[in-house]
Amino acid sequence: MTYINLIKCFYNRLEDMNIQQINDARSIKTTRDSVLVLGYFDGLHRGHKALFDQAREIAERDQLELTVLTFNESPRLAFARFTPELLLNLTAPQKRYDKFAEYGVDNLYLIDFTSSFSKGSSKEFLETYIKALRAKTIVVGFDYKFGHDRKDANYLSEIFDGQVIVVPEVQENGEKISSTRIRKEILSGNVSEVNRLLGYEFSTKGIVVHGDAIGRSIGFPTANLAVLDRVYTPGDGVYVTDIIVSGKRYRSMTSVGKNVTFGGQDLRLEANIFDFQEDIYGETVEIIWLDKIRGMEKFSSADKLVEQLRNDKKIAQNWRKNSNVF
Repeated sequence: MTYINLIKCFYNRLEDMNIQQINDARSIKTTRDSVLVLGYFDGLHRGHKALFDQAREIAERDQLELTVLTFNESPRLAFARFTPELLLNLTAPQKRYDKFAEYGVDNLYLIDFTSSFSKGSSKEFLETYIKALRAKTIVVGFDYKFGHDRKDANYLSEIFDGQVIVVPEVQENGEKISSTRIRKEILSGNVSEVNRLLGYEFSTKGIVVHGDAIGRSIGFPTANLAVLDRVYTPGDGVYVTDIIVSGKRYRSMTSVGKNVTFGGQDLRLEANIFDFQEDIYGETVEIIWLDKIRGMEKFSSADKLVEQLRNDKKIAQNWRKNSNVF
């Protein structure tokens, strides 16, 4: 199958997936039995994908629809003292939906995790949501908990008439793949490891805005991004990246930081796009994070910075997945 045909198949799959925002179990209207996958799935990393691989096999074998019930935002918003970080995600909502579709989901039900929802017991959850979704088989992760009484998959097996499949943890280098682990890697700038743990490329969307034009003045013009997604931003540094502009992918190097050499005070995300001369102010672009080149440094002069940027560019131009160019 050609690349173009693969893309067409993917978009057909996304169009076929039924996405419903619900307020409670009474909002659920379905006429077909399902294999039901339960969890939050922030980022849909490789540990999560293992659940969907198992569920898809069951759905195909038993001629069931693959259904997911999940939350729009982190359940922690209903319990923890608010900090802006609680609104950040590993993956933007649209990309999250794209991955659900790619993993074979037929029906995606989204609900807000509210105080009212959190008061329901595990048994009430079974009698309302699970029954309304016509689940014949339920697939959950090894650490799944549900209801205000925080029951686990063993209890779910006791009270549910059908089969409960518990998928064990997925490890990388002897450590569990988890959203917490991936967040730590993003903040430390280890984006190549983030991509390995996710199983796909970590990215950030933003709109191109005017900056201070310092990069242009030293021969390295940059696209300054105002981030649109509520996703975590990699820690300060210079990165090998690709950037998608108007559907075309270009190699680039991207800096995250305060431009300390020139006394910058504000956090900036700036991409120097290779072999690209167009003005793209106001356009939405997507940064694909590939690898970290170095940390953010303060240079003694603009000449020293330019010298380093030339080295950074060579590294970024020569970078290939699993290459040793550093």
